[in-house]
Amino acid sequence: MSIKDLYTSGFRDRNRGHFAAIVRVALSDGEIVESEKTFLDRLARKLDITEAEYNKILEEPKSYPLNPPTTYNRRLERLFDLTRMVFVDMDIKEDQIRVLERIGVGLGFSPENVNYVIHKALALVADGVDDVDDFSAEIKNMNR
Repeated sequence: MSIKDLYTSGFRDRNRGHFAAIVRVALSDGEIVESEKTFLDRLARKLDITEAEYNKILEEPKSYPLNPPTTYNRRLERLFDLTRMVFVDMDIKEDQIRVLERIGVGLGFSPENVNYVIHKALALVADGVDDVDDFSAEIKNMNR
């Protein structure tokens, strides 16, 4: 096995873990509605998730590890995707926020700060921030 194959395998594992985390958020209210399904379909293509992987992840999303990003910027990118999933059907439930907070800790945000970060992320997306760079800059600015 070449180094390229190892990198590709690790990269694909991280993508599957990220996708599974988003599926967990989508399922936290008990169902995946059409707008969430559309978002998941688009994200699966972006993350190069095959149809077989997609279906397996939908069946058992908790069987995939989070594989937390090693950099703060990557954590923010993942948080952005997760937060957008919560807003996709415009029906935000407390269960979804709790799952988002737990996943936030899994991504590497400190347990002491995760509630604040998640609520700031939710507020940004609610206010129409739809670009990951703008989202990241706003989250970073809140710590100053």
